[in-house]
Amino acid sequence: MGRSLGDTMTTHYDVPAELLLPAVAAKLGQLDVIEQPEWADDVKTGTNRERPPIQEDWWQMRCAAILRKVARLGPIGVKHLADEFGGPTNRNVRPNRVKTGSRHIIRTALHQLEDAGFVEKSVVKTIENIYEEKIDITKGRKLTGNGQKLLDECAHSVRENANEMAPGLSKY
Repeated sequence: MGRSLGDTMTTHYDVPAELLLPAVAAKLGQLDVIEQPEWADDVKTGTNRERPPIQEDWWQMRCAAILRKVARLGPIGVKHLADEFGGPTNRNVRPNRVKTGSRHIIRTALHQLEDAGFVEKSVVKTIENIYEEKIDITKGRKLTGNGQKLLDECAHSVRENANEMAPGLSKY
């Protein structure tokens, strides 16, 4: 028996980010583990920015964006995530240069997502140093099953809006 198009599960690859991220941010906002630190009101999201963000739920949106980037690009580390969240900096008459995003924001968000069980470190191997301590060598962070489930549930919930916004998506 064949499956119809409605039977397939929607994944985070199937819907646009502008619809997926608010839904994921709303789910993350309900969790106690994901909460904006005290210092987050006074920081910029990168050296290329002039002011801190003014959006009320910007922390949850950034955590949702980081979760989506880890799902698409993982295993990925903090440095490469900072490159993804960077942008051009204004140098007046000179040509713009690319600057990275704030690694402290990304690192803190990743710790919160780890505590929630959505991402985990991707361990390549364990070595022993000269003090006979075991050290894990990691490639970065990757998505867990719970993180995949959260993204796919949110993608499935916004699938109707995505089909209305772009009618060509319905065949995927």
